[in-house]
Amino acid sequence: MYKHVIKPLLFLFDPEKIHHFVIGILRLKGSIPGFQTLLRGLFDYQNPLLERTIWGLKFKNPVGLAAGFDKDAKLIDELSCFGFGFVEIGTLTPKPQPGNDKPRLFRLPVDEALINRMGFNNEGVNAAVERLKKRKSKVIVGGNIGKNKVTPNEQALEDYAYCIDTLYPVVDYFVVNVSSPNTPGLRELQEKEPLRKLLVHVKSILDSKLKLKPVLLKIAPDLTVEQLDDVIEILKETKMDGVIATNTTISRIGLTTSKETLENIGTGGLSGKPLSNHSTEIIRYLRKQLGPEFPIIGVGGIMNESDALEKLEAGANLIQLYTGFVYEGPGIVRRILKAIVNKG
Repeated sequence: MYKHVIKPLLFLFDPEKIHHFVIGILRLKGSIPGFQTLLRGLFDYQNPLLERTIWGLKFKNPVGLAAGFDKDAKLIDELSCFGFGFVEIGTLTPKPQPGNDKPRLFRLPVDEALINRMGFNNEGVNAAVERLKKRKSKVIVGGNIGKNKVTPNEQALEDYAYCIDTLYPVVDYFVVNVSSPNTPGLRELQEKEPLRKLLVHVKSILDSKLKLKPVLLKIAPDLTVEQLDDVIEILKETKMDGVIATNTTISRIGLTTSKETLENIGTGGLSGKPLSNHSTEIIRYLRKQLGPEFPIIGVGGIMNESDALEKLEAGANLIQLYTGFVYEGPGIVRRILKAIVNKG
């Protein structure tokens, strides 16, 4: 029903406007008694074979929702009803910021892809914390954090530190985002020395807390092999708890969408089906270099059950959806979970 009726209707409207419309509808309906129970009945799927324990956290299944969909933690309870084993909020910054100029979110239907240049638009970390304090579901929540656009890279450590201290009581794990292409200069923090300095600082903050909480690094798919090797070296050196592979790409190679359309859209990070194979290759390389025990979350172009199984077989411990959730609808979660169980 979603692909043949609901999606065609949603795709008639501006992507960002319809995203906020859907969020508003889910929040409104979510307050109606019985609605969340109905959602769980339609979309949730549980099986002991799906359970995973990583970092001492018990995930009811390995399929999560990637950062970007629920930036401000407005839908945690509702999203948990769709069967996700975990939900990642953000990217959050210390201060609220509007993000880049609109339009900034675009569909590429023939490629089953999205291009976004949102620019970390969010209401600020403190607003998200207040919402998370009121949540009722016990779904595992990750906090994806970044720096404000106006913060110079030289002061980025302060922004990440503020987000960690503020979010610490209400999230289960952290993700350091230095790989978005939509904040000017942010990817410079992926360079070897700035990255090492940032991760050492972040790790020291979390290690000083009474209860340890894992922190992961989210990387771009556009790194060269040499840059990826530098990241791997730093992950080991700083004793990071995991890595998320990958963020969106600035590449436009292999797209069916016309060159004219792409030029009209302009810059931004590409997600969806075109990213699938490359992100899987990166996961496979990370697994080989980091060994069997290092936690990896695979994301990028998971559009169906086969894509999900490929990520897991390549070495991902957990996986995340975003664009596949938009194109395939909430039923994709249940289908993937059943495929994992059937695969054994």
